[in-house]
Amino acid sequence: MALMNAIITASELASELAGENPPVLLDIRWQLSVAKAAGAPAFDGRAEYAAGHLPGAVFIDLDKELAGHAGPGEGRHPLPELADFGAAMRAAGVSADRDVVVYDGGQGWAAARAWWLLRWTGHPSVRVLDGGLATWDGALETGIPSPRPGTFDPAPRATGLLDADAAAALARSGLLLDARAAERYRGDVEPIDRVGGHIPGAVSAPTTENVGPDGRFRPAAELADRFTSLGATGEPDQVGVYCGSGVSGAHEVLALAVAGIDAQLYVGSWSQWSADESRPVATGPDPQ
Repeated sequence: MALMNAIITASELASELAGENPPVLLDIRWQLSVAKAAGAPAFDGRAEYAAGHLPGAVFIDLDKELAGHAGPGEGRHPLPELADFGAAMRAAGVSADRDVVVYDGGQGWAAARAWWLLRWTGHPSVRVLDGGLATWDGALETGIPSPRPGTFDPAPRATGLLDADAAAALARSGLLLDARAAERYRGDVEPIDRVGGHIPGAVSAPTTENVGPDGRFRPAAELADRFTSLGATGEPDQVGVYCGSGVSGAHEVLALAVAGIDAQLYVGSWSQWSADESRPVATGPDPQ
């Protein structure tokens, strides 16, 4: 799969769904719950899915199927066990010889997490619906599909994944992008993790700046200009991304792919890094 073919528009998807070999559809509606008002109900992606989803789409639970159990030193959304991830994908009908399209409610972060995991574990053709469900103007359905079991067997790539030590090294030798909001990068606020700030040497690059007001990605040329201005050279294994827990960071990896730049993801991200008191923390607007 070419990097720049990592996304698909709603009109393109409608055309493919009407064809002879429609893609497998995965619905990954999810929201990060931060500082909810007292008594406010938690977001329920499965309930949103049941109320209406793309025809034939299978719901995938990010916290249960795209992440493992968070433990000491693991970060909030560690990698899932490969056997569990593979079983979930096969149950959803995923096979290596059939295209996959993933979508969420519109933010794109959850869909990008699924895209990154499938891509990293060897699926050759997976794309994200650009702008998510909000861009779809066709019919929705409420029934729960029963897809034919797939045959996908995850086989992780040798590259594409960073641990804490590799992220620290890349911040010095290449380009490590921090996809969180700029105020969290600076350390002005930290609503979730133990301490605010960033990995020394990392460059602030909020993932929200990769999309327009409609939630769709900016044109590839604009994204390429943005990442080049931040220091991306296009050299192999020289760009990495982290965020809070490896979800919005996957969206930034996707934006880099749209720009034609391959990037690695530090899945543990700031939730893992900041939990280790031996790791250095930088604050302020500059990388150092």
